[in-house]
This record gives sequence, structure tokens and C-alpha cells, in this order.
Amino acid sequence: MYRPAGPAEMRPVGEVEFVQGLAAASASGLYGPCRAAAAIVGHADLKLGDRVASVLEALQAASPNRFRGIRHTVTWDPHPEIANRETEGVLSTADYRAGARVLARGLSLDTGVVFPQLPELADFAKAVPDLTIILNHLGGLTRVGPYGSRDDEVLGTWRSGIAAVAACPNVNLKLGGIGMPRLGFDWHTREKPIGSEELAASMAPFMTYCIERFGPDRCMFESNFPPDKVSFSHHVLFNALKRFSKGYSASERATLFHDTAVRAYRISDVKL
Repeated sequence: MYRPAGPAEMRPVGEVEFVQGLAAASASGLYGPCRAAAAIVGHADLKLGDRVASVLEALQAASPNRFRGIRHTVTWDPHPEIANRETEGVLSTADYRAGARVLARGLSLDTGVVFPQLPELADFAKAVPDLTIILNHLGGLTRVGPYGSRDDEVLGTWRSGIAAVAACPNVNLKLGGIGMPRLGFDWHTREKPIGSEELAASMAPFMTYCIERFGPDRCMFESNFPPDKVSFSHHVLFNALKRFSKGYSASERATLFHDTAVRAYRISDVKL
């Protein structure tokens, strides 16, 4: 739903305009008690540096009561099999960091990386300490292609990177995306879909490590639908998350399922 014309940097505003309309329809109550898109994350190119301010202003105008931040994925990897979204080292460039400082004036950044980039993300987070960062998809763990059949090395690098990012108090982590084939499981190829018990057991080592490093108060469960749909249904995932988290306290489970997201995206501030 990007705008089809006009300056390229302004075209993502069309997406927020569209979702704002859907959210308003939901808020009418005509479609039930759920309030869809109570907070909206759009896109802006932080490589614009200080010039990103005008884009953020347009996004805010498109959704005065729900716009909460942007998503700018920066995945880069030297292996051609990995689908790159950005150029090498973009997190350390002066323009990207200048754009991030503009964003830090009350808005948040969702981002995604490939796991070898986690130390770069930690350096970036330290350079912009006032910016709330939400790291997606378990920090970009990849166990296929050039990273397939190398778990000892890959998981060691991933754990070290997660620990480095977790040391930055302005970073929150989304616990999800595990259904994407790049995580290295065969679930998308099975004739009989995986059930919630097996899924809970399979995700546990990864989820547990992340929660141990970040703490429940900086982790949030993530559905990542529709991409994860290739491996399991939303019902199976939600039940698996409930099964996985049953060993945590009631307050910790509330934090993982709800409170971290409410804080990071300031959802309780939304006026419908």
C-alpha cells in the first residue's frame, strides 16, 4: 500500500494511511471487541540522515494517535545465498546514525539482522542510547545455506551476539520467526504439520537462552505471521508459547505475552 508516485522516501506513508483506516474500522466496534493495530509501525529510510524528519512528520500526520515508530531492516551477509536488505556496515554510517537520532525523539526502531551482525547492532545501540530498539526474529539466527550443518560454530556466534546486544538496555527482543525455513527446521516440508507440544520443545533452547540474557521484561513473544505460516498455524504457535512459558511466573508470562510490547510500543498511550 505504498504510494505509487511522489518522492520515493515518502511512498511508505501510504502504508500507514491504509493501516490507520483499518484500525479506525476496528475501533468502531462493528467487528467485535478486538482493537486491531492499536499501535502502528511504518517505514522510513534512516539513511536519509537528518532529512528523515520530514518523512517521520508525514507518517505521524497519517496516524496521529497510533504511529509509534518505524521498521528498517539492515540484513547484510557476504554469502550471496542470503537475501540482503542493506549494504555492508550501514549501522555504523554517519547518515544512518543521524537518522536514528532524529527517530529517538519519541519514536522506536524495529530492525532485523543476520546473526553475524549482532555485534554491529550492539555498537549502534550504544551510540544511540535514547532510541528504543526492537530486534526481530531471535536476532536473525540462520541455520541453512552457508550456515547449515555448522551448529557448534553458528550457535556459539549467535549466543555471543545475543549476549552483546542484551547488554544494551535500550534493546528489546522479539521471540519469534522460528517457523521461517532459515531457522533450519524441516517443519515446512512435513506432510503432517507439527503440533504444539513438539514445537514448544523445539523452540525452548533458543527462547530460554534469549530470556536468560535479556530478562522477561525486555522480551516479547512474536507471531511473525504470515511468514511462519509455512511451518505451523497461529493456533499451534500460540499454544506452543503457552506450553513453553508455563514454567515462568504469572507476572513473567504476562510480561512476555503483553507487558513488554505495551511498554516498547507505548500501546497504553493510544487514544482510539
